[in-house]
Amino acid sequence: MLQVNKPTSEINRDFAETDGSPSQTLTSYLDIVRRQFPTMVAIVSACVILALLYLFTAEPLFTSTASMVIDTRKVQLFQQQSVLGDVAIDAAAVETQVEILKAENISLSVIRDLHLVEDPEFTGTGGGLLGSVVSFVGSLFSESNAVSEYEQVRKALRRFEKNRDVNRIKGTYVMEVGFTSKDPGKAAKIANAIVDAYIVDQLEAKYQSTRRASVWLQDRIKELRTQASAAQKAVVDFKTTNNIVDTGGRLMNEQQLAEVNSQLILARAATAEARARLDRMNDIQKHDIPDANVADALKNETIVKLRAQYVDMASKESIWSIKYGRDHLAAVNLRSQMAEIKKNIRDELRRIQESYKSDYDIAGTREESIKSSLANIVSESQLTNQAQVQLRELESNAQSYQAMYDNFLQRYMESVQQQSFPITEARVISVATMPLVKSYPKSLLVLSAALLGGLMLSFGVATAREMTDKVFRTTKQVEDALGVSCIAILPVLSSSPGSRSGWMMPSGRGAGSNSQQPDLLRYVVGNPLSRFSEAVRSVKVAADLNQILRENRVLATTSTLPNEGKSTLSSNLAQLVAHGGARVVLVDGDLRNPSLSRALVPDAKAGLVDVIAQKVKLEDALVVDPVTQLSILPAGTTSKLLHTNEILASKAMRELVSLLRTQFDYVVMDMPPMAPVVDVRVTSSFVDSYIFVLEWGKTKIDVVRHNLRTAPEIQDKLLGVVLNKADTKALARYESYHGRYYYQKYYARYGYVE
Repeated sequence: MLQVNKPTSEINRDFAETDGSPSQTLTSYLDIVRRQFPTMVAIVSACVILALLYLFTAEPLFTSTASMVIDTRKVQLFQQQSVLGDVAIDAAAVETQVEILKAENISLSVIRDLHLVEDPEFTGTGGGLLGSVVSFVGSLFSESNAVSEYEQVRKALRRFEKNRDVNRIKGTYVMEVGFTSKDPGKAAKIANAIVDAYIVDQLEAKYQSTRRASVWLQDRIKELRTQASAAQKAVVDFKTTNNIVDTGGRLMNEQQLAEVNSQLILARAATAEARARLDRMNDIQKHDIPDANVADALKNETIVKLRAQYVDMASKESIWSIKYGRDHLAAVNLRSQMAEIKKNIRDELRRIQESYKSDYDIAGTREESIKSSLANIVSESQLTNQAQVQLRELESNAQSYQAMYDNFLQRYMESVQQQSFPITEARVISVATMPLVKSYPKSLLVLSAALLGGLMLSFGVATAREMTDKVFRTTKQVEDALGVSCIAILPVLSSSPGSRSGWMMPSGRGAGSNSQQPDLLRYVVGNPLSRFSEAVRSVKVAADLNQILRENRVLATTSTLPNEGKSTLSSNLAQLVAHGGARVVLVDGDLRNPSLSRALVPDAKAGLVDVIAQKVKLEDALVVDPVTQLSILPAGTTSKLLHTNEILASKAMRELVSLLRTQFDYVVMDMPPMAPVVDVRVTSSFVDSYIFVLEWGKTKIDVVRHNLRTAPEIQDKLLGVVLNKADTKALARYESYHGRYYYQKYYARYGYVE
C-alpha cells in the first residue's frame, strides 16, 4: 500500500509473468465464485426451489416393462423349414420387429381390447395441475362441439404412443415393452396386452402367408409333374434311337478317353522328371568335384566316398605345402592321388549320366505311344459327340424338372403342417408386473439436474457480471488499469458513527441538509480507532514516505466525478494530521462548488478568492478548529466567478501557496473533480502530489483512464489512489486481506466494533 508507484510497463510485466498459468486460471475462477457468491447462492436456491415445486405439483407416473425374445431356434416337431424361406435373424431384423411393435395396428388392437377410449386418462385432460391449466386455456379458444368417435380414438392413440416405450437391448435379440400410467396396475396390464397383441399379429400374418402359399403350390406342383414326366420320356427315346449305353452314368468312349488322358498326364510327368535328372547331371559334369549337397542328392556311395577322400587329401596337401613347400615329395604324391580321385569321380558321373539318358529315352517312347492311343480314341469319339450333347441337354432338363417337383412337393407338405400348428419366433421371457416405485418424476434426478443447472447458470451469470463490471473494486484493478498504487480503501460511512444506513455527502443545498455533515468531515476525531481512521492514516504515511523522492507538503485531493468523497477525505486527512500535532491548513480549492466551506464554516465572510484578490489578509481569512487546531481557508465569495481556472493558475495563487508552505507543515487542498471542469489541471505547478479518490463499485475504469490520459501533468504527480465508500462485507469477497475480521480482532480489546 505504501510502496512507490511503479511505471505502467513494469507493472504490466509483473502481472504478465503469472497470467496464463493453470494455477492462475483456477485462482481467477475461484475469485469469481467468491465475489459473486451471494448471486450464485440465490440462483442455485431458486433452481432448487423450482425443482421442489415441480416435484410437489407433478402427478406421479408408474412404468411397467415386459420382455420378449426373438428365438432363432425352430420347433422341429412341427416345422423343419419355413415355406417362405426364413431369413436369418440379425440386428436389422430385430430392429424391424421393434418398428412392428410400434405400428398403429398393434396399438389400436390394444386400445380396442382394453376399451381405453372410455378411460379418462387417454381421452380426458392432461394430468396434474399443468395439464388442467392447459386444458382450461384451450377450452376458452375452441368451440364446444361434440367429439366424434374417430377423434376420440386418435386422441387415445396419441396418448397411448406417448406413454409406450419399445426398445431393443443392445447386442441381443431381447425387446423390452414398457408402458407408463398413473395407475401401476394399469401400466402392467397394458404392457402385457401389447406383447400379446404383437404375438397374435405375428401368428395371423404367418397363417395368411402360409395359406396363400399353399394354394399357389398346388397349381405349380401339377404343372411340374407333367413337365418332369415328358422330360424323362424324351431321354429314354433318344438313347434307344442312337444305341447309347451307359456305364455308371457315363458313355463307354468317354470313360476310355478319360483313362487314356490320365495315363498321358502321368507319362508326361515321368518324361519331364527324367529330363530334369539328365539336365542336372549335365550341369554336374561341368565341375571337377561335386559339392556335398550334390553328392548327397545323387545317393551314390562311390562318389560320396571318393569326395570324402579328396577333401581329406586336399586338407593334408594344404598343411604340408605350407609346412614343407609345394615341391616336397609328400605334397606332390598327395596331388597325384587327388588327380586320380578326380578321374574316378568323372568316370562314375559319366556312368550315371548314361543311366539317366536311358531312362529319359524310355519315358519319351512311352509318352509317344500313349499319344497315339489318345488320338485314335478322340477320332472315334467325334462320331458320337453330337449325340452326347443332345443327350446331356435332355438329361439336364429332366433332372431340373424332377428336382423342382420334389422341392415344391416338400414345401407343400410343410405348408399343410404350418396351417395346423402355427408358431412364431417371439416368446415372452418376462411378464410386466405392477411397479411399486414411481418412474416419473425422479426426485433425485430432478434435484440433481436442478442443482447442476443452477450451478452452471449461476456461474454463467457470475462470469457475465464480472465481464460487465467495469468499475474499480480491488487494489489489483487500480494497479493494472492505472499503473499506480492504491494507498487506502475507505469503508462506507453513515451520517452517525453507529448507523450504516447510507453515505452522506456535502451537497450545499441549504443549512438544513448539512446538519449532520460535520460528523462525517470530522469522523477521524470522533472515531480515532475506526477502520476509516486507520485508512486515512495510511494516506498520511504514504505521503511522508514519498518525501524521499520529492517534497510532499502540498497535497491535493481530486476525483473523476462529483460525489465520490474527495472533500470528506480532504477534511479527515487534514483533521487527522492536525490532531497529531502538525501545523496543517485545509484549503477549499473547489471554487465551482465549495461544499467543504459550506459544511465547515458556513458563516465565513472571506476566503481564498478574497486573499488572492488582496481584499483581506491571509490571517483574517483563516478559521481555526478549536479541537484539532486545524486552520481552514474557505473558498470565499465565488458566486459571480466565471473563470475559476484562471484564478487557480494566477501568480497570486502560486504566491499564496508559497506563503502557506512557510507557515504550515502540510497544505491539504480540496480540488474540483477532473471530468466536469479543468481547474485541477492548472494547479500542477504548485501542488506536490495528488490523491485521486475513486468511489468503490461506482467509478468506471474507462472514464478514469481517459481523464488521466488527457492530464499527464496530474498523472505524473499522483501519490496514489484511494478507493472510497467501500462495502467491507462485499470487499472481503474480492480481496480477503481487506476484510473486517483482521481489524476488529486486533482492536477487540478496546471494545470497539465497527
